[in-house]
Amino acid sequence: MAEPRTAAAVPAGRLSHQQILLILSGLMLGMFLASLDQTIVSAAMRTIADRLNGQTNQAWATTAYLVTSTVSTPLYGKLSDMYGRKKFYLFAISIFLVGSMLSGMANSMEELAGFRAVQGLGAGGLMALAFAIIGDIVPPRERARYQGYFMAVFAISSIAGPVLGGLLAGQDQLLGFDGWRWVFYVNLPIGIVALAVVSRFLNVPSMRTEHKVDYLGAVTLVLGVTSLLLVAEQGRTWGWGSGKSITYYVLGALLLIAFLVIERRVGEEAILPLKLFRSPVFNVASLMNFILGMGMFGGIICLPLYMQIVKGFSPTESGLSLLPMMVGVMSVSMGSGIVTSRTGRYKIFPIVGTGVLIVALLGLSRLSAETSYLELAPLMLLLGGGLGACMQTLVLATQNAVPASQVGVATASAAFFRSMGGTFGTAIFLTIFFSGAARHVGDNVGAAAQTPQFQAALRDPANGVIARALRAISGGSTSQLNDTSFLNNGARVLREPFLTGFAQAMDTVFLVAAFVVLPAFLLSFFLKEVKLRMESGLQAQAAERAAAAAAVAGNPAPQVDERTAAQLGTGTGNDERPAAQLGAGTDGRGH
Repeated sequence: MAEPRTAAAVPAGRLSHQQILLILSGLMLGMFLASLDQTIVSAAMRTIADRLNGQTNQAWATTAYLVTSTVSTPLYGKLSDMYGRKKFYLFAISIFLVGSMLSGMANSMEELAGFRAVQGLGAGGLMALAFAIIGDIVPPRERARYQGYFMAVFAISSIAGPVLGGLLAGQDQLLGFDGWRWVFYVNLPIGIVALAVVSRFLNVPSMRTEHKVDYLGAVTLVLGVTSLLLVAEQGRTWGWGSGKSITYYVLGALLLIAFLVIERRVGEEAILPLKLFRSPVFNVASLMNFILGMGMFGGIICLPLYMQIVKGFSPTESGLSLLPMMVGVMSVSMGSGIVTSRTGRYKIFPIVGTGVLIVALLGLSRLSAETSYLELAPLMLLLGGGLGACMQTLVLATQNAVPASQVGVATASAAFFRSMGGTFGTAIFLTIFFSGAARHVGDNVGAAAQTPQFQAALRDPANGVIARALRAISGGSTSQLNDTSFLNNGARVLREPFLTGFAQAMDTVFLVAAFVVLPAFLLSFFLKEVKLRMESGLQAQAAERAAAAAAVAGNPAPQVDERTAAQLGTGTGNDERPAAQLGAGTDGRGH
């Protein structure tokens, strides 16, 4: 392998292209682990829920993962700003693997939800820390140069995930285990490789600073968010205005107010420093991330269900059918990054992206059981394009709006608000979906039951399984929706009320999602476009520390030469090698 360029061959405090690529290899494996898990599980969730007899409770498995990943994200950001990124990235991968192993051992939907929560604790650090590290080593104007590598990760996972998820979930047994359990076990060998690569190559300079960790703030945030999510998930069963629901409303609100009071009191030690909200860019971007998270997760989570339940696709076919959306995300994200790199302008992308997203969601709200895939594919392409124009741009705007020393917590905050929106969106939209499905199916069965064809099919012994489900639904029971595998057989005239009812429920979800995203479109016009920095986070931090040292000494801030900047960028954390050796392995030569 060729020798990496020395510190003198690149601008002060900046790593060479080869050094960045070595670091990226570790980051991409971690991101691949997280993104592959999402696509595998989403493609296999219907099969998993059917096997565990918990179709209507599947939101717990999704929201438990999102809750823990959401609330742990700002803690990763804060701690990595204080003590360095590497140790926490390794910790995140390790916890993710433990959660994966436990999830594969689940015997009920409740157990799966608990183990997915453990998995989410690790996932909270994988994406956020990866983008924070990129913010450390690559200037905002140059990030498009490396954006293609991340898009390749998402492209591979978007193709491999559905194929693997469908293949594994479709196996009755594989090496002595139920096939669906390998949806989680497949993470283990990938994660072990990721741990090895990250341990060797992820050597980013850090400066250890002594701070107190805001554990009390973290606890109140977890409890507050969980209380509100319990209502979002169980409100349909409890009654939205019941005493139990109101108790959790009040408890959640009080805990979140307590969280804000604690964050204000602890000041700089907060896991979500309130001074970040002094930045108009941070405020607008954070609110947009929250809204887009609701629309993105809430809307997208229903597409695989539509493909499998209504269109009869296998898990593999369902996952692959989402490729137009992935193409939209990747192509527009890469294109917007290149334009931003060349022009330094980015405000137009969230405006256009949210507008396109609303159009796509409105189009999806007109689905029916007879909608062809050729009609659906362009709408998914638009949906992906809208998301691709917004996601990376809002992270970039957030990182650029804060001091370099707070890039970690700011990046984690962006992921936090997006995940928070996604968590609420998932719980709320799945509740809307299953409530609507039960209501529409009941109405459709009542209307169809009057026809002679329906009555004849109902008496046919070959249709016994679906006939029993129909009678239960007609009697007001929704337990039959816990296992929808009965829709794989039976006369079309008996299945039609179910298929149409599910499609009608999907329409409601997408229509609500379109109205949810509308405020983000309006907010995008208020996103202030701040000139993008030309220096990396390491360079900016070196300059900040030099200026602070000069201020303490009572002298004007000195110009930082290359050697000084390289030394300042090294810090006193886990890795004390000069910038020339960073990312080049243990011997400094990349071997």
